[in-house]
Amino acid sequence: MAQEYKLKGISSLDLKPGEKREVEVEGIEEGKVLLCNVGGKVTALGSRCTHYGAPLVKGVLTGEGRLTCPWHGACFNASNGDIENAPALDALPSFKLSEKNGAIYVTGEQQSIKGSRRKPNIKISGGVGAEKVVIVGGGSGTLGTLETLRENGFKGSITVIGSEGYLPIDRTKLSKALIDDPAKIAIRDQAWFKDGSIDIIEDVVTGVDFSGKKVSTKGGSSYPYTKLVLATGGSPKNLPLPGFKELGNIFPLRTVPHVKAINAAIGQKNKKIVIIGSSFIGMEVANAVAKDNDVTVVGMESRPLERIMGAQVGAIFQKNLEKNGVKFKMSAGVEKASPSKSDPSKVGSIELKDGTSLPADLVVLGVGVSPATTFLEGNKAVELQKDGSLKTDEYFAVSGLKDVYAIGDIATYPYHGPGGDGALTRIEHWNVAQNAGRAVAAQIANASTKPKAFMPIFWSALGAQLRYCGNTPNGWDDLVLKGQPEEGKFVAYYTKGETVVAVATMQMDPVMVQASELMRRGKMPTKSELQKDVDILQISVPAEITI
Repeated sequence: MAQEYKLKGISSLDLKPGEKREVEVEGIEEGKVLLCNVGGKVTALGSRCTHYGAPLVKGVLTGEGRLTCPWHGACFNASNGDIENAPALDALPSFKLSEKNGAIYVTGEQQSIKGSRRKPNIKISGGVGAEKVVIVGGGSGTLGTLETLRENGFKGSITVIGSEGYLPIDRTKLSKALIDDPAKIAIRDQAWFKDGSIDIIEDVVTGVDFSGKKVSTKGGSSYPYTKLVLATGGSPKNLPLPGFKELGNIFPLRTVPHVKAINAAIGQKNKKIVIIGSSFIGMEVANAVAKDNDVTVVGMESRPLERIMGAQVGAIFQKNLEKNGVKFKMSAGVEKASPSKSDPSKVGSIELKDGTSLPADLVVLGVGVSPATTFLEGNKAVELQKDGSLKTDEYFAVSGLKDVYAIGDIATYPYHGPGGDGALTRIEHWNVAQNAGRAVAAQIANASTKPKAFMPIFWSALGAQLRYCGNTPNGWDDLVLKGQPEEGKFVAYYTKGETVVAVATMQMDPVMVQASELMRRGKMPTKSELQKDVDILQISVPAEITI
């Protein structure tokens, strides 16, 4: 039951426009609220991000009232706590403020104040409507779609067809922490989906009749739709080299069963682990298993993540992991996987092209993914891109098809962020898929809606937490590096000409989210200005959005 609580150490609502302040709530242990002045009106919200609990007082509050988490870019409406951008799936609670007798009070339930989250109301009243949304896939994009549909008042049926064998999970924790219990990383439970009249079907989609608007499955079922959302994600690649298909203990990493198999092979630790691939998956796994094992990362580039981040920044990541005991073989080519002498059915070593032999009790592959669209191969109604993806417009509607959307790893869409100029791009990040799902759902629920564009944001665990915003479909030609990179504390501004097209940070929160909001508005300083040590945290974020 809601009741009134006094705020500690505050006697008036004297915040300036754009200011935010975290305040303790008397009578509630560890209870806090966040006060925000949006356009001259002060509001009270939950104080912690509903994603991973970051203190929102350290985030960014924009001119129009977007409150952004300092860690991973989750964004809320500072007037009412509603979700603006992923990865948050719960909104913030908002509380009534009152001022009397020289003190400030909030009215709310103790659990809501302490918990700092408000779950979406996904129940529908009056029965399920005639509209039928079918979502193929069970990942982040799917969850963003179905939650936003219900949040926006969609009363039709929602059917999710997935083949992984578990409810949507926080997939980022597979590679970052090797958690192999889906219950521990499930984002919602079965009862939640039931409350929202959402049907979860465990089956494999084998084809789509786009003219007849039906989805067929391996189990022999057919599901009609009025709107179809394809969110099938990616399939991990293997290496087409001797030994990689034949030998055991060589693992991809994409699903819970993959992680279970890796953990079983590691067993009591002290294993020799070779990780092939020095991009995000490979580096995250190396970081996760380095403490108790002998780990070697094999990469084709001169430094980890060089293609995306450049050699100078890649060297920082390499140094971070080397401190944890990880060894690197860079600028290396793989020749083959050789069998173990004690058990010829399993891998025993990885042979490199320079003659190096790396002993291996197990091998983890982080060599990329392909769009999971094999069920559409040969379908004359749709044209797959060379990489197997689906071309969409900026709102993720599939080109040449009616009432069909593609999101996440399988979508190639025009990017209009800084330096993008509408270039077609495909982004394989959990957060991007969820935001795309939110955009699609907003259109389905209200056809006149044109969703707000979002800035791509991702994060990674590379000895310290990496934050990144932006995208570089047209490349970048220079790097402005600030901070103390030798200590792993930096901000890297990637530029194309004078335009900042992407920003990466470590231990510099909230620089990344500040940059993201400035980039959305065309207010990011130029390369020349950044070289003169302009502090972007001192720039106020206006209300006007340009992308």
